[in-house]
Parts: sequence; structure tokens; C-alpha cells
Amino acid sequence: MNIQKATNIHWHQGAINRADRERMRNHRGVTIWFTGLPSSGKSTLAVALEEALFERGYHTYILDGDNVRHGLNRNLGFSAEDREENIRRIGEVAKLFRDAGIINMTAFISPYRRDRAMARDLADTNGDFIEVFVDCPVDVCEQRDPKGMYKKAREGVIREFTGVSAPYEEPENPEIRLPTHEMSVEECVREIVNYLESKGVLGSSYGAAQDAASA
Repeated sequence: MNIQKATNIHWHQGAINRADRERMRNHRGVTIWFTGLPSSGKSTLAVALEEALFERGYHTYILDGDNVRHGLNRNLGFSAEDREENIRRIGEVAKLFRDAGIINMTAFISPYRRDRAMARDLADTNGDFIEVFVDCPVDVCEQRDPKGMYKKAREGVIREFTGVSAPYEEPENPEIRLPTHEMSVEECVREIVNYLESKGVLGSSYGAAQDAASA
């Protein structure tokens, strides 16, 4: 699925570039990539983080695993090959959002390290891709399980279910690790925002980083 089939195509750059968009919005366009087991808290944290950033005037968007499978990736299942293509497409979409100067959050299980590395490799510069490991033990995830998916997986109703009948490869060096069985949603959001500020992604921190780069 990675083979380039179209020929005689060229990238067209408009008059407004990424730096222009970031300057107008007063923050960098970055991807915050949440990964973790089903029911570990990825979507919950993405929603809470977006709300916190939006209230501060930042431009955000969530790419949620279930939502994307309703449209863009509706033709993909949950085999290893389809999971790879699922992440490849989302990685490309996230790259476009970064070019648009938007802070985008992805909430996908993305169980394989090589697939997450593929999404990271699409980043233009170091710091554009922030991997957040939503670290929660499988037994706690199963206790939460609002959709009853673990139960169905253990009964054999759902096949290739991550954490039960399909593997999950934990990140080895994520930018942020959040043990959601030990931290509240508010604490997790605060840690991410603190990280973004420390890296010069947001607001006055972004402006200071820009001034230093141009000095």
C-alpha cells in the first residue's frame, strides 16, 4: 500500500507557508500522538487536552481512531497489514495538519513500534512529533472498558483485539509517559501542557523561541 502509483505529480507550495500560519496563531503546528491499550484513556486525554488548549486560544484538532474509521479508513480492518495502513494514512493527515499550523492530537492504539516510527519519520523537524504513552495495566483497562470490548474479545466474538488476542508494543522512548491508573485527567493534561510550554510550542514560549532562532 506504500507504493507510489501516481506519476508526473509535483508538490505545489502556496504563497502562505507553515511559518506564516504558525506566526499568526502564535504556536507551532505539532502532532501529539497518544498511544496505549484500549480503554487506557487516550481519547479521554485528547478531549481534555484539546479543551484546555482551545480555552487558551490555540488552534487544535483531534484525529480519533474510531472517527477516522467511519470515513477515511472505513475500508480497513484490524489485521497487522490494515493497522499499518491505518497509521500510515493518519501519519500523512497529521503531517498536513502540522503544515496548517494546527496542534493535532491522534488517539489511536497504534500497537506496533515500527508503525509509530513511520508516523514520526514524516515529521519535518525534531519536536514536531510528541509521542504520549498512555500507560495503563491491561487489568485496569479491562475493568474500565465502557464498550465491553475486552469481554467480547475474551469470548472470541472480537478477533485480533489488542491486549487480548493481538500484541501491544510499548514505546521505548516516548516524550511523555502518563500512568493513567495513578494520575487524574487534570494531572495528565497539566503535564502535557507543561511539556509543550517547556519546548516552546505555545504562546509566549513560541514567540521567545522564534526570536532566539532569528537573532
